Amino acid sequence: MKILILGGTIFLGKQLVNSALSRGHEVTLFNRGKHNPEWFPEIEKLKGDRENDFESLKGIKFDAVIDTCGYVPRIVKISAEFLRDNVKHYTFISSISVYKDFSEMGMNESSEAGKLEDESVEEITGDTYGPLKYLCEKAVEEIYKENALIIRPGLIVGENDPSDRFTYWIHRINEGGKVLVPAPKENNIQFIDVKDLADWTIKMVEEKKSGTYNATGPEYNLSFEKMIEESKKVSGSDAEIEWVDEKFLVDENVGAYVELPLWLPGEMSGGNKVDVSKAVLNGLKFRPLDETLQDTLEFDKTRQSYIFRAGLTSDKETALLKKWESVKLTSSKNSD
Repeated sequence: MKILILGGTIFLGKQLVNSALSRGHEVTLFNRGKHNPEWFPEIEKLKGDRENDFESLKGIKFDAVIDTCGYVPRIVKISAEFLRDNVKHYTFISSISVYKDFSEMGMNESSEAGKLEDESVEEITGDTYGPLKYLCEKAVEEIYKENALIIRPGLIVGENDPSDRFTYWIHRINEGGKVLVPAPKENNIQFIDVKDLADWTIKMVEEKKSGTYNATGPEYNLSFEKMIEESKKVSGSDAEIEWVDEKFLVDENVGAYVELPLWLPGEMSGGNKVDVSKAVLNGLKFRPLDETLQDTLEFDKTRQSYIFRAGLTSDKETALLKKWESVKLTSSKNSD
């Protein structure tokens, strides 16, 4: 197949290229050429801007396009309309953030999506990101109809992850010492290895699948405790784990999913219990947890003097642990 990838030089895009090439496909990248231009010297790279400069794509036909970098519906619509006559199948990488109510357990593809009161808004914030992604989906479906494939990943993790929202944990465990982790231990967590997502996406493109699919994992219930214990094994760390009460963390205004990645307290916890059965029935597979952790740790070790974008700072973690010890001591005295 001739596959066009919009983007293709950051994280998921890189793995999509690797997967497509390994399966014998011809890949072309279309982007502004600003990120990692040295990657993939063997494939065709076309420069342009998906909003107003498609000159390099004019007249070229492809079997499929994968859109990894659509965030604003107006711009996604421009891209889809331009490509419609020359590209047979459109895959749009969306997000489970489209869903309106994260208190819902087992959200599936028919669960209600979030909406914007003003659909002309284009500023991407924590509140608008999901609804804008949903409007992007609608733009693709309106133009490509039965040839549109919408993939809604959860947290994408692994090699080259720019968000640090998974890398933080294996990095912090590897550092050792006392590590603050949100209780309860049995809290479910979900994420998907970037390589698994890429391989499955290419498979779905090959099969010309259409419709909408949640794509996170694994297919079994994975507890926070299991992830932390596996991180200790992979890193060989003797870190001391301090399980800290959820109410304490909420009262201390600790940022869910940002300062403590993967942690979704209370009514938000449905975001870690998303139904992925439709994708699994259509071939989505998950590599063992230790492989994802090992890949992530090896990637993390390549970065020198790096400032993390997610996770607690050392000073804040220390302060929280000190205050938590005081709370535990007071509680113990009161119960005597």
